[in-house]
Amino acid sequence: MTDPGERLRSSLAADQSSSASSSSGMADFDSPIAMEALRATRVLHAADQDPFPAPSRIRVITIANQKGGVGKTTSTVNLGVALALYGLRTLVIDLDPQGNASTALGVEHTVGTPSVYDALVGDSSLGEVVHPTTASPKLLCVPATIDLAGAEIELVSVVAREHRLRRAIEAYIHALPAEQRPHYVLIDCPPSLGLLTLNALVAGDEVLIPIQCEYYALEGLGQLLNNIDLVRQHLNPGISVRTILLTMYDGRTKLADQVADEVRNHFGDLVLPAVIPRNVRVSEAPGYGQSVLTYDPGSRGSTSYVEAARQLAERGAALPPLDRSGMAGVTAAPPVAALSVDDGEQHAVSTQESQ
Repeated sequence: MTDPGERLRSSLAADQSSSASSSSGMADFDSPIAMEALRATRVLHAADQDPFPAPSRIRVITIANQKGGVGKTTSTVNLGVALALYGLRTLVIDLDPQGNASTALGVEHTVGTPSVYDALVGDSSLGEVVHPTTASPKLLCVPATIDLAGAEIELVSVVAREHRLRRAIEAYIHALPAEQRPHYVLIDCPPSLGLLTLNALVAGDEVLIPIQCEYYALEGLGQLLNNIDLVRQHLNPGISVRTILLTMYDGRTKLADQVADEVRNHFGDLVLPAVIPRNVRVSEAPGYGQSVLTYDPGSRGSTSYVEAARQLAERGAALPPLDRSGMAGVTAAPPVAALSVDDGEQHAVSTQESQ
């Protein structure tokens, strides 16, 4: 298993050599304390470094896994912060009634706070419930309140209930000037396969699945993939699993290596090379209303999420423009539009609306 900090280490070593550092300086660099300090400096001064590459189109990524405790919310928050710190406009949508992503981003989500519930069930637009975060001016959040727990029941009788979130996102993006549109929209799902997760799968263009490096994490994964296939067939032909992220990796155990190897053998290039280790700082950060990148930027958890975000961004830059031409004639799919970051051009493919 590769060291998640290897890339940053090489980059920092190159920076030191280019500034004519002495051999004794390199010895100091190899000490654990110096390495952590250099990693922290790297994250804290992200704005002074080369930004991550922008995607060729707006990426709406649904982060889903019906198993709880695998790192969905943690990954959503830290990937979002990393992308924003390195220059990419990012919107995090908290679709979990527990509101943990909102907590980690320092966004108010008490009862009565304008939230994603108002956009799904009420008459509010997504723009009316977007909140700034303390992590970065480029990172915005749509919080979730406890009201969202009743949304699945309230949406049962609503026409085209599976498409409420998708339409809200499209309306929000098209209302923004091109230079203010997000590069990334990250949707944090609840640990279930109910109507909220279904809304997220219909809204997204791709799925990121966090997988804990333990055996139980593999159970039920087939059910999630089957549900994604059903959504592709009947509701959102453009959805696909593009990214697998290994989380909670414990290098001291053989089990973690076995699970990681099994996942890589099965999913191949979909699995990001970066692996998120078990790190107490990652768990502590939400208690202070922060991501691990702002709470302890020199930790291994911070380094790993920066590296994972970099790889995610590099893959996004290599994606072709969104092509939904194959959607014509598909039943139960609403009108959709290919969204461009660079201009306001809209290519709509009319399809039969779900009743």
